[in-house]
Amino acid sequence: MFSNKTPFLFPHSSVPFLRDMREETSWATLVDRVGTLPETDQDSLAFQLMMIRICGCLRCTNYKANLGCTTCSQRAVRNSKSSTNTMIHWFIKAQEEVRAFLDTNQPLPIDRAA
Repeated sequence: MFSNKTPFLFPHSSVPFLRDMREETSWATLVDRVGTLPETDQDSLAFQLMMIRICGCLRCTNYKANLGCTTCSQRAVRNSKSSTNTMIHWFIKAQEEVRAFLDTNQPLPIDRAA
């Protein structure tokens, strides 16, 4: 059951808890940098978009919601079969999409496979 405090999309407050989910320093560096940004920063929005796709936030089930966004996102990052380099590529792609949206005000394809 969703509570009134359950976010419907990946919350910026969960970013720091993803730091140690990958062994590569490039992942920790990205998480550290994004975690210090305001949640409205373009790079923060790009990271959130990437995580919405990785976690499947738009198809969140009661089970995932009951775990909480932090636990769900940790599991999704840790258990992803994709390499860290691929995930960083997804972040760069999300950055481009956020910038394009801000420049053109075109809708972002949130539910598209990364």
